[in-house]
Amino acid sequence: MFSRLREDIKTVMDKDPAAGSLLEVLTYPGLHAITAHRIAHWLWLKHFRLAARVVSQVVRFFTHIEIHPGAVIGRRFFIDHGDGVVIGETAEIGDDVLLYHQVTLGGTTLVKAKRHPTIGNGVMIGMGAAILGPITIGDHCRIGANAVVNKDIPADCTVVGIPGRIVRRNGAPIVDSAVMDNVTNVVDPQDATIRKLRQRLELLEQHSEKLEELIRRIEAHEGRPHFHYAPGD
Repeated sequence: MFSRLREDIKTVMDKDPAAGSLLEVLTYPGLHAITAHRIAHWLWLKHFRLAARVVSQVVRFFTHIEIHPGAVIGRRFFIDHGDGVVIGETAEIGDDVLLYHQVTLGGTTLVKAKRHPTIGNGVMIGMGAAILGPITIGDHCRIGANAVVNKDIPADCTVVGIPGRIVRRNGAPIVDSAVMDNVTNVVDPQDATIRKLRQRLELLEQHSEKLEELIRRIEAHEGRPHFHYAPGD
């Protein structure tokens, strides 16, 4: 256990540029949550289910990170900031995984079976992302902020949007989009397109109002009856 703790502390130092001294790292709620989870998971496997639940809920109260004692978590797991993270009972997380705050690894069914995601090795999941159902996220994938993923994702992919779409695979772009190296704050390409269309529509409406005002002035000057202009006439 102490070997794992040292490894977890080193992981924080390696993955968080803001990490300073050892004492500072020891205050991290993500470190508290994963250390307590290892104890709760051991109790869960030994069928001390109530005790495991108590440990989990106490840590949840202090850290705002909820990890079910039944979840299987690999080595060098790091939760940055941590607030609002939820990891379900049958979730499985590989080694070297990085989660940001408000990530949900949730289920989509009430059936007592495998109902939570399996996360591969080296995966990074951006803030607010939701990975739902008994799906598999391949090794070294990057899930963008606020993405909602409900289908299997192959290894080495970058996923953004609602629902989640693969925009890069094996380093090559799948769609015409900017390079998405920092997916913790990436904008969904379709959202950007919709925003541009809205801006153009607003511009057209402004021009339409100006044109209608100009027509009214011409009619008033010439004494002709007013007619209403609408785009497309």
